[in-house]
Amino acid sequence: MARLRVLALDFVGTLAGHGPAPDGQLVAEAIRGLPGVVVPDGFATRFDLVTRRLRQSDRARGVRSSFATRLRRSALECGAVVPDLRLATQAVFTALPDATVDPRAAAALRRLHAGGLRCVLASNTDRPEPVRLRTLRSASIADCFDALVLSGTLGVGKPDPRFYAAAAAAAGCPPEEVLFVGDNPRTDAFCPHVYGMSAVLITASPRPPDLPTRIGTIGHLSELSAHLDRISR
Repeated sequence: MARLRVLALDFVGTLAGHGPAPDGQLVAEAIRGLPGVVVPDGFATRFDLVTRRLRQSDRARGVRSSFATRLRRSALECGAVVPDLRLATQAVFTALPDATVDPRAAAALRRLHAGGLRCVLASNTDRPEPVRLRTLRSASIADCFDALVLSGTLGVGKPDPRFYAAAAAAAGCPPEEVLFVGDNPRTDAFCPHVYGMSAVLITASPRPPDLPTRIGTIGHLSELSAHLDRISR
């Protein structure tokens, strides 16, 4: 096994719990009043309908539509005017609380970083980088990360190979020197493994029977250091 130099860490389920998702009413209230924005009656209902429709088609195709895509399509279908999708996205997720970082996971991350591992946050998220950075700073772990690779900023998300390529590029080393850690068997374990990275799955459930043997499993990020010690012997 190549020497591991960089941790690529998922966010939700790895470092934090689940944060709330914006519904149509919150979106309408957050963007109303932005320059040039027109929010007609029925926008909130249309946004919720478009969100449900896209999630169904995304699951069928194994992709993830961005928040901006949902917002743009909702606007087109109900006659709303949203001239600056980036500004609107920022307004929505500034108004919406982010997920809460798990203190045990944060403490484990600080120890791993202090031990010499560089870290990259690699997450599927609609939240813009300034919002996620604010959350990391609040948990006193922002300085642990050399880079943030976020699907909403990148324009593609896990399991697209371009996402893992971006994570490897942000890590600044070959994929085989990156350890991807997350709680989704497909997007955080199997797909990084196929791309050439090492991987560890965080799960409280029994090990998935079809998980490649080279992929480790732990119950919580706080167990990662001991796991790395075991496999390095």
